[in-house]
Amino acid sequence: MNGASREALAAARERLDALTDNTSVDAAKLADELAAVTALLQREVSLRRVLTDPSQAGEAKAELVGRLLSGQVGGETVDLVSGMVRSRWSQSRDLVDAVEELANVADLTAAQRGGDLDDVEDELFRFGRIVASDKELRAALTDRSASATAKSQLLRSLLGGRTRPATERVITRLVTQPRGRSLEAGLESLSKLAAERRDRMVAVVTSAVPLSDRQKQRLGAALTKIYGRPMHLNLDVDPEVLGGIEVRVGEEIINGTIADRLAEASRRMAG
Repeated sequence: MNGASREALAAARERLDALTDNTSVDAAKLADELAAVTALLQREVSLRRVLTDPSQAGEAKAELVGRLLSGQVGGETVDLVSGMVRSRWSQSRDLVDAVEELANVADLTAAQRGGDLDDVEDELFRFGRIVASDKELRAALTDRSASATAKSQLLRSLLGGRTRPATERVITRLVTQPRGRSLEAGLESLSKLAAERRDRMVAVVTSAVPLSDRQKQRLGAALTKIYGRPMHLNLDVDPEVLGGIEVRVGEEIINGTIADRLAEASRRMAG
């Protein structure tokens, strides 16, 4: 998102945080309702254009939201969406993206309240690795001819009872309503949102063998010192690295593997 949309999303995130700071608010229910609004806006192109039309008064658009959603979702959801349409959006699609993001953040907030956020982060990462290594599973989950019901049932068989409820909910929404994104991009976005809930950065750590608890603690402390923010480690084991570790933080790669050193030596010899 750019310009006005980015500012509108930031304001909406602040309102959501203020709302969910109240523990009496059911964050999981709020997530489901925001997801339903996302589906409505995705389906009704003319509606989202009206709600993001800069020539229309913000209060008039908020009143339209109230008429459409009152009785269908709770008052908190109506208030959140009403506030969003009062803001200015660069593109109509940005409003849909923003409502969807709020739905995911609400689900992650529910997980955080239950002390499950760390588990959700790890489960999202592991699910991404499973999909990357299983071409048939990825094909089934991204098959455009398959119904949302069929995909939901497949995910329930894979994740039901094996992951935290929030993990299953956000993955199911991503798979059944991809909205033009790749599965990998969607999972990466969810992982970043989960990390942001604790104001942490995510480091993907690849090693030849599993790291010990002491090694994980030392690595986490070192990365936190380097980047100045708490760091969550997503751990992956790949025998092909031969030794050492590779750490990826966003687009930055810190490579200390034997395989990388051998490759560099080969390049120098060839040169």
